[in-house]
Amino acid sequence: MSNDEFLLESASTLAPQVDQAMLGLLIICGSALLLILLLVIGFSSRYRKDSPHARKLERHGSLPLEWGWAIGSMVIFLGLFAWGITIFFAMHVEPSGAEEISVVGKQWMWKFQHPNGKREINELHIPVGQAVVLKMISQDVIHSLFLPSFRLKQDVLPGRYTRAWFEASRIGRYHIFCTQYCGTMHAQMIGRVVVMSATDYDRWLVSSDVTDDRVLEETSESRGQKLFTKFACISCHAEGTEQLGPSLNGLFGSKVKLSTGKTIFADDNYIRESILYPNAKIVFGYQPVMPSFLGRMNEEDLLDLLAYIKSLGQSNAQKASTK
Repeated sequence: MSNDEFLLESASTLAPQVDQAMLGLLIICGSALLLILLLVIGFSSRYRKDSPHARKLERHGSLPLEWGWAIGSMVIFLGLFAWGITIFFAMHVEPSGAEEISVVGKQWMWKFQHPNGKREINELHIPVGQAVVLKMISQDVIHSLFLPSFRLKQDVLPGRYTRAWFEASRIGRYHIFCTQYCGTMHAQMIGRVVVMSATDYDRWLVSSDVTDDRVLEETSESRGQKLFTKFACISCHAEGTEQLGPSLNGLFGSKVKLSTGKTIFADDNYIRESILYPNAKIVFGYQPVMPSFLGRMNEEDLLDLLAYIKSLGQSNAQKASTK
């Protein structure tokens, strides 16, 4: 029998660190359990019924022993905490240059969209040795994306984007599961990750054999631009003297001052909320005249529109401030 029948294979750069931490915890906890078990057996044997050993309560104390036990335990637990927090930050701090892939979870499938607009259902192709960031959202209920071979698990929530990253270290095919009960066909919400060489991935990325049998030649940005025109967003967000809404040029990643005086960071969740619930946060200097697009766009449309807004350059005000 191969080891794979007993141990889950490791296929990402962070997986060995997670496995080492898990093994360390098992060794420490197992050693403590064994020590306590031996002490229980020893005392039970020594002070059993009819034992000649005295049972009279005798009070003895050892200050070095007590301090040693307290300090030793503290060092062990602080060491485990430091070990765990190091892995936690490594798993949650995204590396620069990572490729961002959008994920939409819905009953009962996983939909993936690559930066060039190519889409997949229940299958994700990625290159080996390239960091990948998954930007995820649910179209209905709470799901949870689980890639066991990559030691990655992240809840996928309705109404809010969550993110996770990993870097595949081995070419192959690996399971995708949903670990949050999401309805009657929860067990069928499965898929696979296909890790390819960089050359094969580049070739696949421009091919037409997508899993839903459609040829998608448009990028997310180009589809988002069409939506921007279709819903007449430019009529209010165009820069000018009669501008009804704030400029979207350079919006993503900038700080936005609200009518309440509070300043917030314009990330994916803020822009999504502004599209669906425009009166939730009013930008300083503008009136709440924007209509809601709730029910008029699905999550895939929103991802395309976000991609287009991210691609916009600096506004005139930003250009003037940098001169």
